[in-house]
Amino acid sequence: MQKKILLAGESWTSTSVHVKGFDQFATATWHNGATDFMAALADSDYAITYMPAHAAATDFPLTLAGLQQWDAIILSDIGANTLLLHPDTWLKSERTANRLTLIHDYVAAGGALMMIGGYFSFQGINGGARYRNTAVEKVLPVRCLAWDDRIETPEGVYPSVTESHALFTDMPDEWPWLLGYNEVEMHPEGKLLATVEGTPHPLLAVREYQQGRSLVWTSDMSAHWLPQEFARWQGYRQLWINCLNWLTERGS
Repeated sequence: MQKKILLAGESWTSTSVHVKGFDQFATATWHNGATDFMAALADSDYAITYMPAHAAATDFPLTLAGLQQWDAIILSDIGANTLLLHPDTWLKSERTANRLTLIHDYVAAGGALMMIGGYFSFQGINGGARYRNTAVEKVLPVRCLAWDDRIETPEGVYPSVTESHALFTDMPDEWPWLLGYNEVEMHPEGKLLATVEGTPHPLLAVREYQQGRSLVWTSDMSAHWLPQEFARWQGYRQLWINCLNWLTERGS
């Protein structure tokens, strides 16, 4: 039977103003950053439910029981405010559950959490992702920095495996390049599995937290930090399967 995975985030809307001499008009475009990930895992042992960032504001579970229907939760490029500020609180000044605390309790009770990097992961652009000193950070194998943590590497950087682990089962030896990542520091209880080559910066790390598990991949799952050369790489699908296998205690 397939295991159930909730992926929250990986979407955004952009607006543009087009100026043509005296005249101008505006357009809006919605973007889905999970396309390659969803396609890669479509025929796997994992049933992925994709919850775009705008939907997560209302639809992300508000109870521990709601979270526990999932075998693992993935937060990817979704800031803490989206989970903290349910519209009933933001617009109506009503009390609602703190979903960051619920995620902590979910992992502590045996759940599994993966955080994937992006402009609104970890601390994020201009510090706007805001996971530092939150209940979610408590369960991660890394700690967030106190400032804009993006490292842009347009020249390309390569992953460097630092320790053998089940996460590298059936993975090719050669990895493609990445174009950026979030800089974090290791938690003393975390295990570092891969860095960005030539740096001490964590790229892939895991942790056993109370009864549960957590994992971080500090680069992206898609553009712009993860280029098409990586998404088309034969190890792309296997990387995510291995991550989910470990998180859900398969092949550990």
